[in-house]
Parts: sequence; C-alpha cells; structure tokens
Amino acid sequence: MARRLPVSDTELEVLKVLWAIGPATVRDVAAALRKQRRRLAYNTVLTLLSRLRDKGYVAADRRDTAHLFRSVVTRDELLGSSLAALADRVCDGTASPLVLALVRGQRFSADEIAYFRKLLDDLTPEDSED
Repeated sequence: MARRLPVSDTELEVLKVLWAIGPATVRDVAAALRKQRRRLAYNTVLTLLSRLRDKGYVAADRRDTAHLFRSVVTRDELLGSSLAALADRVCDGTASPLVLALVRGQRFSADEIAYFRKLLDDLTPEDSED
C-alpha cells in the first residue's frame, strides 16, 4: 500500500463501519455509528468521509442523489502500513523490536502459535550456510 496520510481515531471509526457493512451512504454510516453509541452529526460524518477520500482510503460513487462510500483499503493493508510507519519512527526501520513488543506478554492459542511457526518457517532461508 502506498504511503498515505495517517488516519485519526474518528476517521478510523468510520473506516471500521465501512469494513463491517460495506459500501454505504453518509446516513448509513451515521446510523451504524449511532448503534455503537457514537453520535455524530450528518455533516461531521460527511466531512470525515471526504477527508478519508482525500487521503485515499475511501472512494465515492454517485447513487441517485446520494454518494455511496466504500473503503479502498483493507484492515490488513492499513495495519501493515501503520506498523511499518511505527517501525520507521520508533525503531529506525527495524521491525524486530516492534514484533517482540507485540508478542511479549500475550497469550496465544496452540493454533495461533502453529500458524506463527509456519509463517516464520516460510520466511527462513532453506540454505542459511555461509
């Protein structure tokens, strides 16, 4: 994913709604946020969606008189770019300290650990003899 401007906490709430319900109008997003006990005015939701569009996270298609907004990035894409930016900023571009900090002190199921091992095995060069 290309570098984009960061997403504010409130913009992230709006993105999460789009990820959950798919393409939606401003009213749809506002209604979904209300169900989460988050009351934002129609114009505020429109502004947030417009900002997300300007930053490249959301696209808008015209449907009748209303715009239909949809996310153009997945949660995994946003997470990956956010973690890469954090590694650049805090760890001088090295991901290892970031990964270690995320893993330390967490409890994982046996299935999750097996999945992590497989990921690491896939990353390990077969011939590491130098």
